Amino acid sequence: MKINLTKCFSVLLSILAFVLLLPGIALAAPVQNYANAGIIIAKSANNFASSSELNFTPQHRQQLQAVRHRRDKEIQAVLTSSQRGQFAHNLKEGKNYYQALEVLDLQPEQRDLIKSIIQFTNLKLKAVSSRFVAH
Repeated sequence: MKINLTKCFSVLLSILAFVLLLPGIALAAPVQNYANAGIIIAKSANNFASSSELNFTPQHRQQLQAVRHRRDKEIQAVLTSSQRGQFAHNLKEGKNYYQALEVLDLQPEQRDLIKSIIQFTNLKLKAVSSRFVAH
């Protein structure tokens, strides 16, 4: 329990540091707390056009891919081995990434950590996208 609280606290501190160090993000509207992580993703997905619509450079595409890859690794680390197996099975059934996460039987601590990871990832994606638009 103490380790999980430490992890959650460190993730939240990282988010805070990230927001304070990047002024463009600090001025953005704060993300509301949703009970459902899928709603957060749906909201942020509406804020971003697809990479083909914005004609991202290969470097920006690579940065976005790296952010998503790190998110995947962090979320996989939170899941148990049986949850990872169920998650993979859900993806093979055709569910998208966030639908596959939502149907897992997550503990409240896991759900909070995943929610924090997703919020932090959304901030990183906004930062990369805003750097692209600014250039």
